[in-house]
Amino acid sequence: MAKPITRPYSRYSHDAVLLLGQLIRRARIERKITAMELAERAGISRGLVQRIEKGDPGCAIGAVFEAAAVVGVRLFDADQGALTSAIGANAAMLTLLPKAVHPSKLEAKDDF
Repeated sequence: MAKPITRPYSRYSHDAVLLLGQLIRRARIERKITAMELAERAGISRGLVQRIEKGDPGCAIGAVFEAAAVVGVRLFDADQGALTSAIGANAAMLTLLPKAVHPSKLEAKDDF
């Protein structure tokens, strides 16, 4: 039994998850793939496919991305080579940034 959702999501996040679920469902139906076939090919349960298609924000992102990949929904406007290149560029940039972010210890002097 799934645990109840207690986390509040922004309207934007909720709409984005719903749209992605609709795109996955549409692509699945257009390709004449049943929910069970999609579940088998993505390595997930049929119930999870149904939750993804309904826009449940509690679904694991990896499962959602795999379902999208199976039915051909492009998540980014790039091919595999461009994604690999972008991942490498971001990894290089992340190595230049600090490992952690700490709050500033300086207090603002606002006693004028």
